[in-house]
Amino acid sequence: MNQKFMIRTENGLSDPITREEALKRVKEYAHQGVEAYIVSEDEGQRIKAAGNKFNKPTWS
Repeated sequence: MNQKFMIRTENGLSDPITREEALKRVKEYAHQGVEAYIVSEDEGQRIKAAGNKFNKPTWS
């Protein structure tokens, strides 16, 4: 399975990367105090098409 992922931060979206690289980067961002989210490549492209509008996930 060659699914690619993207990292969403306040500065925008990363290029598509592997799952392992995405996890590594999000952990590095968390260590630096930066909010980052992993999204699928498809979702990343949708976010770009919507003008980089990202709805933060909420859990109750």
